[in-house]
Amino acid sequence: MADLTRALPFLHHVDFVELAGYTSDETGGTPAIRFLKDLDTSIEGRSVLIVEDVVDTGLTLNYLVKTFRLRSPASLEVVTLLDRPYRRLVQDLPVRYVGFTVPDEFFVGYGFDVEERYRNLPDLHVYRG
Repeated sequence: MADLTRALPFLHHVDFVELAGYTSDETGGTPAIRFLKDLDTSIEGRSVLIVEDVVDTGLTLNYLVKTFRLRSPASLEVVTLLDRPYRRLVQDLPVRYVGFTVPDEFFVGYGFDVEERYRNLPDLHVYRG
């Protein structure tokens, strides 16, 4: 995220959301997604770029995209560092920018961690446990 925002040559605003998946009796045991932290500012009429670390099944991202579209942004695109399109359960995601398409392996470094370790490595590594 820091590298991306430094590379953008225009004025922009950064905000964060936090989502969590859960199952409950209310959802009939079906997995659902909820906001733990929502945006602090309105996106109505603004160009929005969702920055993801990894896109796998697309279920969480699909929920976020649908929710944001209801807020009437001028445009909505997605960028992800790592993409696993072969794991996708949702096919029409607007993932416009992809850093790397990666195999089904666990990565550490460059912000990715395992039990809070290896996050500080300056590049990506496959974690072999």
